[in-house]
Amino acid sequence: MKYFVVFFFLVLSVTAFAQVKEPSQKVNGIIISNTTRQPLSSVNIININKVRGATTDSGGYFEIDVQLNDTLHITSLGFQSLRVRVTNDWIKNKSTKIQLTEKAIALEEVVIRPFNLTGYLEVDTKIIPVRENYRYSISGLTQGYEAGEYSPNAFGRVLGSIFNPADMLYNFFGNNPKELKKLKEMKKDDTVRNLLESKFDRETIAVLLGVDKNEIAEILQRCNYSESFIKTANDLQIMDAISGCYEEYKILKKK
Repeated sequence: MKYFVVFFFLVLSVTAFAQVKEPSQKVNGIIISNTTRQPLSSVNIININKVRGATTDSGGYFEIDVQLNDTLHITSLGFQSLRVRVTNDWIKNKSTKIQLTEKAIALEEVVIRPFNLTGYLEVDTKIIPVRENYRYSISGLTQGYEAGEYSPNAFGRVLGSIFNPADMLYNFFGNNPKELKKLKEMKKDDTVRNLLESKFDRETIAVLLGVDKNEIAEILQRCNYSESFIKTANDLQIMDAISGCYEEYKILKKK
């Protein structure tokens, strides 16, 4: 009887191990417009589970490494984002066709206000607004914090934000360890990095980290990045900022 029990557990362990080690495999597809039925080039596809990316060619074709039930996040300028789950049928057939829906974009009025420059450098440098961002370095940390303003209480807010255990930053990092590990994975894939470098909408970062886009701005504020940086940085810079802040959080947590 005991030999049967040992054999049963061995079989169960091998089965479980085989399930965990299920290999990735390539699938492909063609992405088209739902209105014109024409293939779409330069569409970005990211496997959210593995943080790997691909881009469609001139014929709308792409291929990407997946496992069953992985989720692909598909984005293209002028089209609504789409999430597609990898199914058994897709893996079996190796190929599929995906349609994207065009966005209805309403252009807002843009008001251009002149600075009334005089042409004299000494005068014009006083007219043009300048916003400076200051960063503070802290002993024991590899990176500093950007305060975003130069004022007597700015440094106090930096320290208060870092060392307050009830801070939202701590709560977020503590509750999202698996998602935040994806930050390192993002840096390994050139397609993902190139995509983030060209985007400013925070959508892809929000999807990969499993957070709301508004939370990203709040996280960076708690990391004492300036409002101008939060508004103007591309998604790759935002990713690096959150990654750096997370690494500093881990150092502080150990102390």
